[in-house]
Amino acid sequence: MNLPRFSTRLHRAAALALLPLLALTACGSGDTGGTAPAGAQAAAGDDPVADVRKVDSIAALLPAEVREAGTLRVGSSVGFPPGAYYPNGTDKDPEGQDIDVADAVAKVLGLELQRQDASFETILPALGSGKYDVGTGNFGVTEERLKTIDFVTYINDGQGFAVRKGDTKLGKKKITDLVQLCGLTIGTGAGTTFEATLTAQKGVCAKAGKKPYDVKVYAENAATLTALQQGRIDVVMSTINGLRHQASQPASQTEFLGEFHRLDVGFAFKKGSPLTKAFQAAVNELIKDGVYARILEKWGTTASAIDASEINPREHL
Repeated sequence: MNLPRFSTRLHRAAALALLPLLALTACGSGDTGGTAPAGAQAAAGDDPVADVRKVDSIAALLPAEVREAGTLRVGSSVGFPPGAYYPNGTDKDPEGQDIDVADAVAKVLGLELQRQDASFETILPALGSGKYDVGTGNFGVTEERLKTIDFVTYINDGQGFAVRKGDTKLGKKKITDLVQLCGLTIGTGAGTTFEATLTAQKGVCAKAGKKPYDVKVYAENAATLTALQQGRIDVVMSTINGLRHQASQPASQTEFLGEFHRLDVGFAFKKGSPLTKAFQAAVNELIKDGVYARILEKWGTTASAIDASEINPREHL
């Protein structure tokens, strides 16, 4: 569903009200998988993007009309740290790992990004209609999406679960099989790989002779967190990095239950886009010169680093 602008502002207001729960100054004992808590470096003032310069040989891979225009329209889903969020209100620029990577790529290409906020589930369809040139929003690469979308990868994130702190329904066990969720209510984002996975596998409970799980879908991450804190849902399925970061914030009162399924994450384009080779080369340039590593270190997501960007890799099994 494409939310009206007024409705989107209301959801953002709700998200801003919860920002103390998602603040970047990480402390607490969230599971970080061997890395610093997500966002722990962000307050240090490091700005890796400031050092990035245009690389003419890579910019030459762009179509001539794009080089001449000097701009690209970006459909951007801004959710929560460490990916992309509004630390200072929606009248200020968004920040986060995805924002820094996109800005650094644009500088390599000598382009200016014209960001347009959009709800997550509307961006991929809008690429096909030509509304945006590229989409960002932690889009995981799946076989289903590859039928209509081209991807240029820049991190490896994926699917994970979290519960309220102290909740014993799942016994603090890592979720390795969706049968473990039978009889529970799961909250997740609209139009996400999480919703698709839960919907596709809903029959596993009946096969196991158990009560089915229920799925509640939310348009905003702040609404999902509120539902979890208020006990209207039992568990959240979302991004690995996002849930790790959230669990590192004491005020969120959540516990991360581990990784469920890894996914490559990438910039999204309409099928057959002439922009993919230039974006891939730009990401690989950032990896080679160390800016990429600095961005991930800044946001505490080093465990999601990739060795090289790919165009349309196969989904991880």
